[in-house]
Amino acid sequence: MSIWDKFKKKNEDWKVLLKQSTDYQSTYYINKKTNNRFGFHFYSTLIDEQIIQESALPPLLNEEFKTLDDIKKIVPIADVQILEDTTKIEEKLLNGYVMITMDSDKKKYAFVAAQKEIVRSLSQPEIEFSVIGPKEAFVESIGQNLNLIRKRLPIKELISQEFTVGELSKTRVAVLHIEGLTNKENVDTVKQRLENIKIDSISDSSYIVELLSDNSNSLFPQLLDTERPDRVAAILAEGKIAIIVDGSPHVLIAPTTLIEFFSAFEDYFLNWIIASFFRLVRVFAVFFSILVTPIYVAALTYHFELVPADLLGTLVTSRRAIPLPPILEALFLELTIELLREAGARLPTKVGQTIGIVGGIVIGTASVEAGLTSNVLLIFVALGALASFTTPVYKMSNTIRVLRFPFLLFAQIWGMLGIVFCFCILTAHLLRLTSLGRPFLAPIYPLRIKDMKDSVIRSPLQNMSRRPSVLRTQNPYRFNSKKAKHNKDIDE
Repeated sequence: MSIWDKFKKKNEDWKVLLKQSTDYQSTYYINKKTNNRFGFHFYSTLIDEQIIQESALPPLLNEEFKTLDDIKKIVPIADVQILEDTTKIEEKLLNGYVMITMDSDKKKYAFVAAQKEIVRSLSQPEIEFSVIGPKEAFVESIGQNLNLIRKRLPIKELISQEFTVGELSKTRVAVLHIEGLTNKENVDTVKQRLENIKIDSISDSSYIVELLSDNSNSLFPQLLDTERPDRVAAILAEGKIAIIVDGSPHVLIAPTTLIEFFSAFEDYFLNWIIASFFRLVRVFAVFFSILVTPIYVAALTYHFELVPADLLGTLVTSRRAIPLPPILEALFLELTIELLREAGARLPTKVGQTIGIVGGIVIGTASVEAGLTSNVLLIFVALGALASFTTPVYKMSNTIRVLRFPFLLFAQIWGMLGIVFCFCILTAHLLRLTSLGRPFLAPIYPLRIKDMKDSVIRSPLQNMSRRPSVLRTQNPYRFNSKKAKHNKDIDE
C-alpha cells in the first residue's frame, strides 16, 4: 500500500473531502413522465457544462426511464458507465465525469463523460525548428499528440497502452509501439519500469526520463525527447518505442544511441551529401567545444613547445599584462558565458536576447581592456560556446557545457596527459552506458558496419534498407533494396 493510500485510509471521511471544494456541485431534477428524482454531481472546473445542458439533461427530463441502466439508451453520449463500486466515485469525478444518482436506485451510479478539453493550438517547433519539412509540434494534450502520430501512421498495428503514474497527479502516460515490428523485450522493459514507479507527482516527461534511465547518475540523457510528430512516426517505423506524458509537449523515444543526439531530423529532408557534411560539422563542433579551452590551458601551462613559433609570440603578447594563470583566466570566461546563458534563458525573450548580446560584448571587451583575460582566449571561449549550440537536442547541449569543466581541471593538473586521461574516463563511461539495456555507443561499439550507414554520415535512403540491428526488431528490413534499385533502373 502506498503512502497516499495509507493517508486516505487514516482519514475515515476522505470521501467527504470531495464535497468541501467550492467547485463541486450537486443539482437535482424531476423526470416529467415518471416523477423520479435524480441528481447530477460534478466538478464544474473539470466538465463541459454545455455537454450536460444539451446532451444529457433534456432526455433525462423528458423521456421515460425507471432505472439508471436505462440512461445508456436515452442519453446520446458514447461513454456512459453504470457502476456499483463506490471506490470509483472519486476517480471518475476527478477525471471529468458527471455522476448521476436516483433516489429509487441508490445501489448504482451512472457516470457520463463530459471532460472539458483545454488545449493550445498547434505551433511550430521552437527547439527543433527546421527550414525544410513539417512545421507541426506537439502540445500538452496526450489526446492531441496521439492524433498527430496516428495521422502519420494510420495502421492498426500501432498500439497505444496507457498507464497512470503519480499517486497525487495521476498523470496519464501512453506507450506506443508497432506490433509485429518492435522488440517485445524493449516494450516489456518500459512497461515494467513504468509500473514500478512510486512517486507522488509527475509534472513533465523529464521526470520519466530520470526514472526510466538505466543510469540516472549519468550526465548523458538515455532517452531522446522530441517535439516533432514526424520524427516520432519515423522512429516508431524504425522499431523503437515512444512515450507520451500528458501535460508535456515533448515525447520520449527509447532506446536511443549517442549518435542520435547529434542528428537533426532535417538531415533526412536534404541531399545525403549535404546532410552528412552537416553531421560531421556537428561532431567536430562537439569535440571543439569541449577541448578547445582545456588544450589552451594545457599548452600555456605545460606544453609551450606544442604552440607554433608564429603563434607563440601572439599568445605571449596577449598575456603579457594578465596577472591570472591560464586556468583562472579560462574559468572566469567560461563561468561568465554560463551566467549570460542562464540569464538569457530565464528572462523574457526580448530582454534575454538583449542581455546575451550586449552582455557578451560589454563584458568581453571590458575584461580584455582590464587585463583579466587575453583576447586570444576570449575568441576560443566564444567559438566553443558557439559550437555547443550546433547540437540539435537541448539536453545534450547541456551535457557538453558541463563536460568542459572536468577537462579544464585535468588539463591544469596533468596537462595534455590529463586531457587524455579524462577522455579515457569519459569513453569508459560511455562504453558501459546503456539505454533500455541496449549499448549507448552503438553502432560504434559494438561495431556494426551495416548500421554505420545512418550514424556519423547519412547514406542515400535507397541504401538504408535494414533497420538498426541493435534494436533486434522482429522485422529487420524496411524495404527490398533490390526491388527498389530495379524499379529505379526501369524508370531511367
